[in-house]
Amino acid sequence: MEELTEGEELYQDVSKDQQLSKAKQELEKWKKLVEAADTEKSRLLLEKMDTEEAKKKAQQETTDVMNAEEQLVDSFHKTKKDIEVEVNDMKKANHDLQKKLQHYKELLRSKKAEMDNLQQRFKIKAQIPEKRMRFTHIELKEADETDEQEHAGEDIKAVFTIIQRPSFLLKGGEALITFEEENVADQILRLPKCTVACEKTKSEVKPSSLPLEPSAKFEVHIRVSKRTIEFSNAFACLPEERMRDRLELGFSKPSRGGGEVERMEYDVNSGAGRITFLNTGVAENLTLRGNLYIDAVNGMEVSVEPCYDYQLKKFQTFSGVPKRTVLLRGIQDVSDEEDMQDHLEIHFQKPSNYGGEVETIKYVSHGKELRAFFSEDCAKEEAQ
Repeated sequence: MEELTEGEELYQDVSKDQQLSKAKQELEKWKKLVEAADTEKSRLLLEKMDTEEAKKKAQQETTDVMNAEEQLVDSFHKTKKDIEVEVNDMKKANHDLQKKLQHYKELLRSKKAEMDNLQQRFKIKAQIPEKRMRFTHIELKEADETDEQEHAGEDIKAVFTIIQRPSFLLKGGEALITFEEENVADQILRLPKCTVACEKTKSEVKPSSLPLEPSAKFEVHIRVSKRTIEFSNAFACLPEERMRDRLELGFSKPSRGGGEVERMEYDVNSGAGRITFLNTGVAENLTLRGNLYIDAVNGMEVSVEPCYDYQLKKFQTFSGVPKRTVLLRGIQDVSDEEDMQDHLEIHFQKPSNYGGEVETIKYVSHGKELRAFFSEDCAKEEAQ
């Protein structure tokens, strides 16, 4: 073998050092790569662990959400069912209320019709005749009465008792017969029909009870002031204050029947008012005259009326069936009215016909009408 020269040996040593250095560098590189791989491996392991934990957590959350969803669905269905039950109950209650409302509406309509009927039946319109008043007594005033109560003693007071007599409209072919005894009327009412002999013919009549129309009794309490009057037709032809002054001046003139004015009320829009005088007697004189002349622009004549108020007291209504009176229907005109009435009276006086003593009788022939009135005493005794 050939021996190496010194230069060649030196070159070979340098080359080995370089290779060694390069190998060290390569080793360091791989160490770093291994460390990096280990670090990445650790990171991945940690990430895997975190992912597993997150997965478990997500799975738990998913399970919780699903459970909550199921609970919500159950709760929703339960709530829906409860609401449906409540809605059905409300519909049923509403239906019942609608039926009740309709019932009460019909009841109200019926009551209103009944009220209108009663108002019409008990409506009284009558012309009360003039009547002379008689002084009876003076009411003593107590010490603690007010001025108004003291002046009230100066008023003219009157009480009228109004009695509406019970009545019945008797039509043609009908008769009213009143017996002296109730039992006789009871006997006649038990008969389905009665055959009345009229000279050469006979007439069948049907007895029935007598329903009286409702009647009323009440008192009207009237109080007429002796110091106050009411006036009208005093339409303003001047400013309100001046008009008031003219009116007060006119009513205070003794030459025109007036007197000292204590108080005056005046409505400029209606031209009406009220005057209260200081003394009694003035109001009476003016109301008897009926008017008063007032000095205005062209002169004015105002109407004067008494000032009064009234109250309705002790109102009573009553209706019923007379116990001694019988209504006879279906009577044929086989003779004139007077003769037919005599035949009826004779027939019902006979005990053999279940009759008795007749107190009064009235027959109305066909084509006529007659209103029969019952006296107050009769109504008290008979109409219960």
